[in-house]
Amino acid sequence: MSLFKKLAAATVLAVFATGAAQAQETLRIGTEGAYPPFSEITADGKLVGFDIDIANALCDEMKVKCEFIAQDWDGIIPALLAGKYDAIVASMSITEERKEKVDFTDKYYDTPQAIVVPKDSDITEATAESMADRSVGAQSSTTHAQYAEQIFPDSDIRLYPSADEYKLDLASGRLDAALDDVIVLSEWVDSEDGSCCKILTTLPGDPKIYGPGIGIAVRKGEDELREKLNAAIKAIRENGTYKKINDKYFDFDVYGG
Repeated sequence: MSLFKKLAAATVLAVFATGAAQAQETLRIGTEGAYPPFSEITADGKLVGFDIDIANALCDEMKVKCEFIAQDWDGIIPALLAGKYDAIVASMSITEERKEKVDFTDKYYDTPQAIVVPKDSDITEATAESMADRSVGAQSSTTHAQYAEQIFPDSDIRLYPSADEYKLDLASGRLDAALDDVIVLSEWVDSEDGSCCKILTTLPGDPKIYGPGIGIAVRKGEDELREKLNAAIKAIRENGTYKKINDKYFDFDVYGG
């Protein structure tokens, strides 16, 4: 082969390799953007929150760039399966039902759920009897919705597209109670918008409903990506990055036992 042909062939290979490397530089992350303090969209359109910081830390550890794509919760798994993004980092519980459709990493946090009521509510305990004939809200397609439907069979269960909508109904007196992650509810009741309400109690977790914690979802068969994410989760837990992010948002270890 002539020198010119060798150089030309080398150039083609270099361009191909560069293109392939660039194609692997970005990890597309699906998230909700309507679940503070885990994810929310600021007034200037920026995604912020614990999930976002964790995802960025994992991308840094994996030496790739995060590209975030906001997606409504009800369509978040279908959009992953359709190839809209590569992974979901959106406070998603690792459940057996979801594992039929997607694979999960190890957990990256685990917190209890709670029930919130208006401050002037006469509800004093979160039992099936005390919640009978009461309206109870939760975000649709969530483990909290499943829990409400199973634990409060005689309640009027109302499902909402996002947490923001059940909060509006609670604040306006159109809803008696709602279920969600204790951190989400605690941040809300401590804010001006949530000053109407109080946390009644935390609720015991049902492992059949909630699984072992919150994980990152990937398409089935994406074992290499899943293992890279697992290694990155372990690394940021060990090198102190996870704790820095944790302490930015919470005054306790959100990772759980």
